[in-house]
Amino acid sequence: MVYAAKKFINNPNDAATDVIKGLVDTYPGLQFLLGFGIHKVKVVIQAGVSVGKYDKVAVISGGGSGHEPAHAGYVGEGMLTAAICGDVFASPSVGSIVAGIRAVTGSQGCLLIVKNYTADRLNFGLAAEEAKYEGYKVETVIVGEDCALPPPRGFAGRRGLAGTILVHKVAGAAAAAGLSLEEVAAEAKCASEMVGTLGVAFSLCKLLGPVTSDRLGQKKMELGLGIHGEPGAAVVDVQPVDVVVSLLLQKILSPETNYVPITRGDRVVLMVNGLGGTPLMELMIVAGKTVSKLQLEFGLAVDRVYTGFFMTSLDMAGFSISIMKADQSTLDRLDAPTKAPSWPVGSGTDGNRPYPKIFVPCRPNTHSEKRQIQHWRYYRLGFGQQPDDERELSQQGRVLKAAIRAAANAIISLKYNLNEWGGVSDGRFGSKMCIDSLKNLNTFVSLIVSSYPLYDAAETMYAIGASISKAMGGTTGIMYNLLCKAAYAELKKDNIDEEVTPRDCEIMLLECGSYWNGRILVLTQAFLESSGSEALKASIASVRKYGGATEGYRTMLDALIPASQVLEENLSAGVDPVTAFSVSAVAATKGAKSTIQMQAQAGRSSAENLATVPDPGAMAAAVWYRAAARAVRKKQHLKPYGMVRLVAFFYA
Repeated sequence: MVYAAKKFINNPNDAATDVIKGLVDTYPGLQFLLGFGIHKVKVVIQAGVSVGKYDKVAVISGGGSGHEPAHAGYVGEGMLTAAICGDVFASPSVGSIVAGIRAVTGSQGCLLIVKNYTADRLNFGLAAEEAKYEGYKVETVIVGEDCALPPPRGFAGRRGLAGTILVHKVAGAAAAAGLSLEEVAAEAKCASEMVGTLGVAFSLCKLLGPVTSDRLGQKKMELGLGIHGEPGAAVVDVQPVDVVVSLLLQKILSPETNYVPITRGDRVVLMVNGLGGTPLMELMIVAGKTVSKLQLEFGLAVDRVYTGFFMTSLDMAGFSISIMKADQSTLDRLDAPTKAPSWPVGSGTDGNRPYPKIFVPCRPNTHSEKRQIQHWRYYRLGFGQQPDDERELSQQGRVLKAAIRAAANAIISLKYNLNEWGGVSDGRFGSKMCIDSLKNLNTFVSLIVSSYPLYDAAETMYAIGASISKAMGGTTGIMYNLLCKAAYAELKKDNIDEEVTPRDCEIMLLECGSYWNGRILVLTQAFLESSGSEALKASIASVRKYGGATEGYRTMLDALIPASQVLEENLSAGVDPVTAFSVSAVAATKGAKSTIQMQAQAGRSSAENLATVPDPGAMAAAVWYRAAARAVRKKQHLKPYGMVRLVAFFYA
């Protein structure tokens, strides 16, 4: 069954009038006309313009409603003096146009800017003749910059589209500068001849009230269709944005049709216009691709870029590209100030456009970060000098290295399970894993681990946090990053910057591996401790503070908190540290499995009752914890005091 489109309106016949009332209520710089049939006269004017006393050229435009913010959104000092609005997709009446002329035209006369549609040309033309008969000075400029069809095709000619807004701005700025009517009309006409527009859409707009059919379907898009849904140049298969942008640019800038006199080396202005149903995110993607192609493929200097919704077609899913050839005088008109509420603020420049890309400012390179760069260049990129270990690792450092590797390999072996659990729960772990593209996982893990300053507790902590921040997103990444940074801060308070010894801190939690948006990201994390369990306490407190989670919330803390509690109990009872570590790993696993029966209290799965799978974050934590404990156990030849310090970090 086909239903009428859902719209937040009352009576479709009153929609255009209701839009005007809302616009004027929103922007105090606008007013609308009352009198002799309010439902027929829909005119928005600049507030404060006195009838017959306006001392500059009045610039007037208009057309059917449904194209908001066009046309009333461009009324304001420095742009339009008045906008004449018709009903949805209907040309305004002659009476409305004449009323608008009378309301704002003074001794300098008025310029009518009209889009090239038959009804608009007829109604504005008749109104202009009537106004001239009444003694007003009136000039008219027709804008038809559509590049969809060959120039000589049909009597109607090229349609007026979003490029008309650029003509509005040029004419409005010229009028505000005090030029005569003839001079303003000449600049507007020149601007209209320098711009070309072409659009593309996935679907037609949904009209107010009646059921609208979609001739395109799910797998097709239409090039060059009009802003009222008129047929365009071609219906083609849906293509990636790069291909779509290329098709539009080749059509607009075609030397065969010569729609606009633009050649390689010219300066241009770009407008990317959303047709109503395309998200701004996609429009910005289009803008970026278009600028690159104009510069690299067509050799044009893109001096201004305007991206947003300028002339829509209700909720049509599509966009249009307008390209205008621009000299310095045109740019000055576009940059001139205006109070029109819908003209984009901040798009102008003084001509010194900075290069859009700059390097991210970084924390001064620590020794560990320099080592990471060296290892990456040598092992992955194949150049540079093989790095040498500047300090020989202590026994504790070797334990730390082994534990990180063990934790990473354990997570890698569990990747498919984690993806399965994540797909059922909150989507944090997805299904597609970029780790599969790595040819040698062991080499990758070795590269990461070898780059850490394992002789420096605090710096190793910071280096792991840096790895996480670069590679991991989502809630899980944030939580682990918080754990790392809190432990680093706690360690730094004690100025731990010398080689790790039995008197200093030693390794504890080793996290490797996290999944985000369907990708397993092999990472390494080390929590180190200098005095009892302060770093671990600070880490857990940080997660609780910013994440709002605790034990029982179906998160990684359901594995880590029980492990810390069991470790504390065993150490207090005099149990061997290595044994205590192993026992606490059992508690971590038990805690992770208990999440199967938990109602999630945090994360995107909090609205669902998940009774079939464990929380993947908790299971991941339990797996690397257990792997780290086993690795430490294999290194039991550590001196007793050193092992106590090693395991004491678990003390919560």
